[in-house]
Amino acid sequence: MTDTTAAETLDSAIAVIGMSGRFPGAPDLDTYWRNLLGGVTSITDFTEEELLADGADPDEIRGRDYVPSKGVLADADRFEAALFGFNRTEAAALDPQHRLLLQTAWSALEDSGHDPLGAPRRTGVYVGGGVTEHMLAAQTDPRQAAQIGALQVRILTDREFLAPWISYRLGLDGPSLTVQTACSTSLTTIHLACQALLLGDCDTALAGGVAVDTVHRRGYVHYQGGIFSSDGRCRPFDEASGGTVPGNGVGVVVLRRLADALADGDPVRAVIRGSAVTNDGAARVGFTAPGVDQQTAAIVEAWTAAGLDPADAQYLEAHGTATELGDRIEATAATAAFKGALGTGSIALGSVKANIGHLDAAAGAAGVIKTVLMLEHAVIAPTAGAGRPHPELALDGSPFHVVTEAEPWPEPEHGRRRAGVSSVGIGGTNVHVVLEEAPPRPRDTGSSGPEVLLLSAHTEDALRSLAGRLATALRAPDAPSLADTAHTLRFGRTPLAVRAYVLAADREEAAIGLGELAEGRTVSAPAAADDLRAIGEAWLRDERLPWPRRGRRVSLPAYPFGGESYGQLSLGTAPAARGQASQGPRSHGPEVHGTQSHGPQSQGASPAPEPGAADAGAGLDTSVRALLVETLGLDDGGDLSMTYFAAGGDSLAAVHLVGCLRDDFGIDVPLTLFLEELTLEELARRIVEAREPDDALDALLSEFEGA
Repeated sequence: MTDTTAAETLDSAIAVIGMSGRFPGAPDLDTYWRNLLGGVTSITDFTEEELLADGADPDEIRGRDYVPSKGVLADADRFEAALFGFNRTEAAALDPQHRLLLQTAWSALEDSGHDPLGAPRRTGVYVGGGVTEHMLAAQTDPRQAAQIGALQVRILTDREFLAPWISYRLGLDGPSLTVQTACSTSLTTIHLACQALLLGDCDTALAGGVAVDTVHRRGYVHYQGGIFSSDGRCRPFDEASGGTVPGNGVGVVVLRRLADALADGDPVRAVIRGSAVTNDGAARVGFTAPGVDQQTAAIVEAWTAAGLDPADAQYLEAHGTATELGDRIEATAATAAFKGALGTGSIALGSVKANIGHLDAAAGAAGVIKTVLMLEHAVIAPTAGAGRPHPELALDGSPFHVVTEAEPWPEPEHGRRRAGVSSVGIGGTNVHVVLEEAPPRPRDTGSSGPEVLLLSAHTEDALRSLAGRLATALRAPDAPSLADTAHTLRFGRTPLAVRAYVLAADREEAAIGLGELAEGRTVSAPAAADDLRAIGEAWLRDERLPWPRRGRRVSLPAYPFGGESYGQLSLGTAPAARGQASQGPRSHGPEVHGTQSHGPQSQGASPAPEPGAADAGAGLDTSVRALLVETLGLDDGGDLSMTYFAAGGDSLAAVHLVGCLRDDFGIDVPLTLFLEELTLEELARRIVEAREPDDALDALLSEFEGA
């Protein structure tokens, strides 16, 4: 089968315009690529002391079959809560998977050159996640329900709300679906997002998955005949394979129809030519066992949808769990699907699970992002630790060869670089996606004169970190033009409170200025740049000036998320004290020269009740204030000069507060009181003064409690 016409390809192809991910050993995609290229195994082996410090059962970890290994996601408990509008109580209750997925969605939109809070209209969200210890602990502990309300606990922790939280916090108005197909979840989200784009359900889509079963250091128990490796290493298709290793991670891609992406100047990183999903049904030996025929069907159907033949592939990113049954069935299915390949061993075979372990609901996204990076660099990364192929897989006579070291990916004589990515879920859902290298982007013809680079962040430390990353990016051999960089920073980033700007005549001068900013030094600037300096100074004052659109969106380093540690709830342990989160150290460095901060400023705590007030009234006033501070997760003392919504309150928290006021203090207040533009100080006073019951309240509470 030959390539379809260019017009047909344009009509059915989907562009990958942005990506973001955090994986074991890789806080960003640049590190992820270096690890892949070097064949690095990023699975961590824990000491007994580390496991005990994180609450492991001493008897379990000292057992003969306990394996102290896992693909660990560093800093999985850290979250920029204020940036996403969560107060401290909500942030502590919010499941770590939700926190990570929100930040990764933000970064993926930034990578696509789009403002995360100004994304294109009709942007859909298709994501999924796994079961977490935090979710189970929160939903089974009555103290959590007493603190913020049972419904709020569910909304903040249940994985079914992964997609809606992204849509809500980023203001995305397309379809919002949380998808669940076990291990094939995130590749299924990509398939569904592609279908939605082709059907016109949305014009842009976020797709991906997250898996963080716990932020604590945990190993696993190996069972003879089970799916987990006995030695803490995953060796797909290898003669030494003995099972998989669990891992945590998160990955999101931004998708658009290729025609739209090209027309709008989006940075196309790769193209999805086709995808398909099948299920094994009853044609397998057991519910958890994979089946050959429908795995083969998924591959063939995806390449048929692409208008291509599986023989057109040069690489297959396999599911590759390294289990005896899984690898054998997958090799048989893939050999049948790719049987028309030109020559034995002509298709390279790999699985990222050898590097980072099995990421469950995020596994497919990790494989897609790996494959896109290989297409971009025209290099096929090795399978970490690969040795001799397992003789029972009969790969010697198949179309495949296992990649043992990085190898160039030459451009085919006919056609383009193409790859398939497979994912298989317990329960029988098989997915396959056909990827193709991006079409060549026209050379930049933008301005080569001086530019002003506008930077902003939520904190001064983050601003310096961002400046350093940008300086490194502009010194790279494939760095974008200065005009495209300036354009993307102006139109593809959300303006935040802490700001700075850099004036430069070329990329090297920009990198020097950004480096100075990163180090907190005075930033030098070209002498003949008064008009640009005026724009920069207006940026610091939060004034809007006309900006000439003379560049294109390009991929630049995304926001350097940090935030404090909010930990997680654990089964069998008491939750954090009411209204308190588990906190890591806050860093307060010196001011960055040339920055200016905008937005709400911290004000002093509200004064204590004046002496001389009636004891009962003063006591009630203090208790009501304490309830507000606790529910909204305010710092000790509480800043009662803010309004309820500015402090992070919402409708569900208001319902909870109304219920607490009624049950604990015998005070009935209307829910509408929380919708008024009152400071918390005034709100507390009005609550204490309230005496009349609201008959509509009971009906509203009953409705929420029965939801």
